[in-house]
Amino acid sequence: MSAPNHAGNIIVNLASLPDFLRKPILKKRMSEFFTLQEPDRLEIINNALMAGPTIPFANFAKLFGTWLDILAELEESKRTLMFSTYISEILKNPQRLVLFNLDGILEIFIGMEQSKKDTIADSIKRIFSRLTQEEKRKIGLIIPQNAKTLFGA
Repeated sequence: MSAPNHAGNIIVNLASLPDFLRKPILKKRMSEFFTLQEPDRLEIINNALMAGPTIPFANFAKLFGTWLDILAELEESKRTLMFSTYISEILKNPQRLVLFNLDGILEIFIGMEQSKKDTIADSIKRIFSRLTQEEKRKIGLIIPQNAKTLFGA
């Protein structure tokens, strides 16, 4: 029997909250993330990767947009830690990303305020630049072409 996906349940609930509640709660949860030890951070990331595709896309889009907005406001080291952890876990289990509406996710990113979009893109580009050729190949197989162009994957 597998452990309950508490982080996944929180993510599903956050996705259905109105904006004025979702952002402060998500911001607090994200700040807690950075205080956790690596095994706990990995568990949260994996739970999020499992929960994301189960959320109706309209709700997921609001949650993802809020998450990106908060990430853009964080210091670079925290943003890098968050994205690096996601990318590392996706590289271990690339099939998890296939379940997401990647074109829809990219549209959410493209619709962001330009300065926040630039901040996020710069962080992701730096992370991608540090990946091995094999890791870049794996990521390149599952993300849309326009994402490869945007992020240098």
